[in-house]
Amino acid sequence: MKLLTVLAGSLMALTFSLPMTTVANASKDKPVIGFSIDDLRVERWARDRDYFIAAAKELGAEVNVQSADANEEKQVKQVENLIAKKVDAIVIVPMNSKVFGEVIDEAHKAGIKVLSYDRLILNADEDAYISFDNERVGYLQAEAVLKAVPQGNYYMLGGSPTDNNAKLLRAGQEKALKAAVDAGKIKIVGSQWVKEWSPTEALSIMENALTAANNKIDAVVASNDGTAGGAIQALAAQGLAGKVAISGQDADLAAIKRVVAGTQTVTVYKPLKLIASEAAKLTVKLVKGEKVDFNAKLANGKKDVDSLLLTPIPLTKENVNKVIEDGFYTKEQVEK
Repeated sequence: MKLLTVLAGSLMALTFSLPMTTVANASKDKPVIGFSIDDLRVERWARDRDYFIAAAKELGAEVNVQSADANEEKQVKQVENLIAKKVDAIVIVPMNSKVFGEVIDEAHKAGIKVLSYDRLILNADEDAYISFDNERVGYLQAEAVLKAVPQGNYYMLGGSPTDNNAKLLRAGQEKALKAAVDAGKIKIVGSQWVKEWSPTEALSIMENALTAANNKIDAVVASNDGTAGGAIQALAAQGLAGKVAISGQDADLAAIKRVVAGTQTVTVYKPLKLIASEAAKLTVKLVKGEKVDFNAKLANGKKDVDSLLLTPIPLTKENVNKVIEDGFYTKEQVEK
C-alpha cells in the first residue's frame, strides 16, 4: 500500500511538472500550418492559397486552409478551430484587422505561432508580418496616374476602412501627389473609402462622384483592381472609360486586360508566388525556431511587429507583358 501511495505521488508530481500550454501535435520536421483567408471567392486569394500550399509542401509542411467568405466573426471562429486542432502555426489574411487580439493570445498559450499575411493585424501580439511594401504600392499607383494626367481633378477611391493596408496605400498616394496638390496642378475633388473593397460599392461611389462633379473628373486613384473595375463601369456609362486615368493593384486578369485595352492606366503587380513562397518559408522557420532575416518593423498599436516587406512592380501598357513572362498568366489568357 505504501508503494502504491509513493507511485501515485510520483505520477501527480510528473503531471503537474508538465507545462500548462498545449504543444501542437505535429513534429517540427512536418509542421501543420493553418491558413485563414478573408475570402477565397476573390481571385487573388485563391492564387495565394495555391502558391502557399505548393511552397509549404516542398518544405515538408501540411496546410489546413479556411475561407471566411468576408465574415469577420466566422474568421475568428475558424482561427479558434485551428487552435483546437493543435496546428503549429496560423497564417491569417484578416477580414477585419482589429479583432484578433484575444484569439492570438489563445494561440500563443497553445504554443502556436501566428503570422499576419499581406494585411497587418492591429493591436495584437502576432509573431511576424509579411507583405509587399503597401505604402510603396500606393505611391506607385498615384505616381503612374500623375504621369498620365499631370493636371486636373482627382478622385481618391480608397480601400476598406477595416483594412490597415488601405491606410498605408493612402499614405503612399498622398506622398506621390503632395507636390502637385501644393502647386495647384491637381485638385482632389472627392475621397471615399470602399467597404470590403466591394466593386459594386465602388461603382455606386463613382456614379455619385461623377454626378456631383458634372463628369469633370480627370483621374481616379483607386486602391485595387476590384474597385478600379467598379469605377471604370461608372466611367464607361458616361463615355469616359479610357479618357480618365485610373490605378489599381493585384494584377487581376480583368485589370491586365483593361491595361492592354487602355481603360486602366496601371495595376501594381505583387508577384503572388513570391509572397506565398516567402510566407511558407517564414512560417516554417518560426515553427522550427530558426533565424529569420526581417527587413522592417511595423507598429500595430500593441508592438513593433517583425516584418518582411517585398518590392512591388507597377505595370502599364509598356511593361504589362511581365505577367506573361513570369508565368502569372498565359498569352492566350491575356489576349482572349
